[in-house]
Amino acid sequence: MKIVTYLFLCFGLSTYSQNQLEDYIKIGLQNNEVVKQHNFDINRSIWALKEAKSLFYPITSINANYTVADGGRTIDIPIGDMLNPVYATLNQITNSNAFPTLENQSVLINPNNFYDAKIHTTMPLLNYEIIYNKRIKAYQNDLQKVELDIYKRELVKDIKIAYYKFIQSTEAISIYEIALKLTLENQRVNQSLFKNDKINRTAVLRSDNEVKRIEAKLEEARQNSKNAQAYFNFLINQKLDTEIAFDKDNTLIPIDFYSENTKTREEFSKLKTASEINTTLSKLTQSYWFPKLSGFIDLGLQDFDFEVNKQSRYYFGGVALEWNIFSGNKNKYKLKQIQEERKSINSQTDNVRQQLLLQYEINRNNLLSKIELYKSEKNQNVAAKKYNDDISKLYKEGQVIYIEVLDAQNQYINSLLNSNIAFYDTWIAFAELERANATYNINF
Repeated sequence: MKIVTYLFLCFGLSTYSQNQLEDYIKIGLQNNEVVKQHNFDINRSIWALKEAKSLFYPITSINANYTVADGGRTIDIPIGDMLNPVYATLNQITNSNAFPTLENQSVLINPNNFYDAKIHTTMPLLNYEIIYNKRIKAYQNDLQKVELDIYKRELVKDIKIAYYKFIQSTEAISIYEIALKLTLENQRVNQSLFKNDKINRTAVLRSDNEVKRIEAKLEEARQNSKNAQAYFNFLINQKLDTEIAFDKDNTLIPIDFYSENTKTREEFSKLKTASEINTTLSKLTQSYWFPKLSGFIDLGLQDFDFEVNKQSRYYFGGVALEWNIFSGNKNKYKLKQIQEERKSINSQTDNVRQQLLLQYEINRNNLLSKIELYKSEKNQNVAAKKYNDDISKLYKEGQVIYIEVLDAQNQYINSLLNSNIAFYDTWIAFAELERANATYNINF
């Protein structure tokens, strides 16, 4: 018989609506502080990816400088030595002084009173490092999303378990309240019987002590319920004393359960993404041998004395090639490290696959055992109630002693408590199996 059918048969009794729990899960996934922190990490990785993409675009900047210089090295230009003899001959021929005498020139290498203002643009034309870096950033973003999904699944399981334990604690309070009513009734009966000299004072004292014991247990149950309430509210990021709503009805709990499905767990996606990052890192390291090509262009003005005219304008452009040919085997050794990391990831994948299958099998068997335990406790509950009712009736008729009443009453209360624990332990086991099988839809 399939587990889903088994569960439907076992839980045909007063239960709690799962709709309220689903609402709490949504609140928890939205408000939980760790979920928010994971979202911050995802946003950061998205911006990192956009930053990597921006490296493909041109970079434009405005550069300007103005220089003042005096002294230092010069370039000597013998203009006078070269042209003065020619000019003198021409003056003799023309019988004039139309051609002046020129002085030799000495020009400073460092320009004085000179400005240069330009718009400088560069752009990568071929750069594999940028390409692989962008891919790595994309994989890292995927990795952050997988980490978030893993935590969400764990959070859903914790919320469900905390919810069931809270209801379990409230049921325990109700059971101890029933026990208190029974002990108070026994106390009243014993006091009446003692007044009529039908029992000795020992039974009265014993019943008084039993009332105090149950009252202490009731107070303990209330404190446990407060603790369970505080922990549940902590998980969904509410005030610790916020009231927790749950709806009691007599309908069957709708349970969806599927066959073994561990291959879809996010842990495998995480390892797969890690493997992709490793492969891309390997390509990035190997790209050391590929050339890098980039282009640049300058559009600007330059002249002396802040002159701006047609001759001041200029453009200057070109391409730059960089090709590494030796690095002392640094990249070779780095590539060896990446290859060893790949082997480690492959080994982890095989190990995780076995671990997840083991986790699923253990949780499945645990759920089946919890179901059987609950069925047994439920049957004992019916028998214990009938036995308690019969003994109480016989005690009032004076046919049994008080110690038998206490024994019957304790059996009945313990059966109620055990039945309550077994019932919600079954739901807790189902939540753990649901987590192990990754069947809960965390994407609303």
